[in-house]
Amino acid sequence: MSAAAKYLPELCSEPVPGEIDFEWRHDKVEVKPAAKKPETIFFRSMERKKEEEGYVLRLGGEKNGEISLSISGTLALGNLKKAAADIRGLLDEFAPSKMVVDLAGLRYLDSAGAVTLLQIQQAAKDDSVPCRFENMNSETRRVMDLLDPVDIATEALIPERVGKGFFEEVGETARALIGDIKQLITFLGELLSVFWYLLRHPRFVRWGEVVFYVKRAGVDGLPIVGVINFLLGFVVAIMAANQLIKYEFTVFLGSLVAIAMVKMFGPLMTAILLAGRTGSAYSAEIATMVVDEEVNALVAMGFDPTGFLAVPKILATMIALPLLVLYADFAGVLGGLIIAKADMDMAAYTYFSQIPANIGIFDLLWSLLKTVVFAMIIGAVGCQRGFKVSGGAEGVGKTTTSAAVTSIFLIILVDTAFALILNYIT
Repeated sequence: MSAAAKYLPELCSEPVPGEIDFEWRHDKVEVKPAAKKPETIFFRSMERKKEEEGYVLRLGGEKNGEISLSISGTLALGNLKKAAADIRGLLDEFAPSKMVVDLAGLRYLDSAGAVTLLQIQQAAKDDSVPCRFENMNSETRRVMDLLDPVDIATEALIPERVGKGFFEEVGETARALIGDIKQLITFLGELLSVFWYLLRHPRFVRWGEVVFYVKRAGVDGLPIVGVINFLLGFVVAIMAANQLIKYEFTVFLGSLVAIAMVKMFGPLMTAILLAGRTGSAYSAEIATMVVDEEVNALVAMGFDPTGFLAVPKILATMIALPLLVLYADFAGVLGGLIIAKADMDMAAYTYFSQIPANIGIFDLLWSLLKTVVFAMIIGAVGCQRGFKVSGGAEGVGKTTTSAAVTSIFLIILVDTAFALILNYIT
């Protein structure tokens, strides 16, 4: 099937000689044969509600030889797609060796139509077919002169997007992940350098901002942290009580809930809540400042953005999160007490009596140490994601999401490492 058949689904057979002369207007084709040699001509039905919206194509000359293409009517964005397909279909079908495009009858031509004409001319030249335009009126010439044929023929700087294969997607994801890890390590290096300097010069720390963020991350987070961990202790007690009743070990319910909250659920759930609530807020705040070029203004005034913006947030998180974890542990133990009282009719003294024997100072310190590391991850990742934002509002949204997801992933990863180390130590 010829290339024209892809564009021109209807066909008409008429006796046509080597010399071709026909007119294509809307939905009719006038063929003027000069001999009786049959030839197949493909055509496309064109329908327009208004005459001024249409166009007329006239083709004269010899197939595989020199042809003259006359375009009249309107060639604009509204009918450009069909007109371009029709013109290319004719040229593919008759395969000229030389082409002249007569634009004398063209009443209206916009820039999109002019670009299409130049693209057709360039396509003909690429096929070694000389092509030129003739009989342009002043308006058509003015529009054509607005465009540079060299620029039209130049390949786009941004290539057309094509679908990517599975392995290509995996490779790009891996490369992006490695680059992300490098950026995070670089930021951590800058952060440690700033912390070392501020440790030797504490007067340069913005303590007012630290207090502000402690309130924002810690005090404002008390309700949600308390409710979540209370319910978590409640659920742990329900699940444990059903098993302990079977073996008459109900006295150990308080110890079981305390161990679960102090060693695992309290630090982990509180850190995850803070990553979603506070870490994403840090990222959005700094990203907005980057987009609004406020960070560039700080640099121009001689301030270090890492020390000025990131350090107070990270210090506040490192102070607030351990206190929140202690509060969360207590809330979880209280949630277990509700089940002990309601389901087992256990006295509060009995519930709490076994906890000191199973939870020692080392367990609390280990939990708080883990919490400090979680706080550093939340603050550092949130700030780093904010500094690397690109684009406008969409970039801020992506950065905020990335900060929360990355923080939660690293928190769980570090918690696993702490669990393995604790198991090895004990």
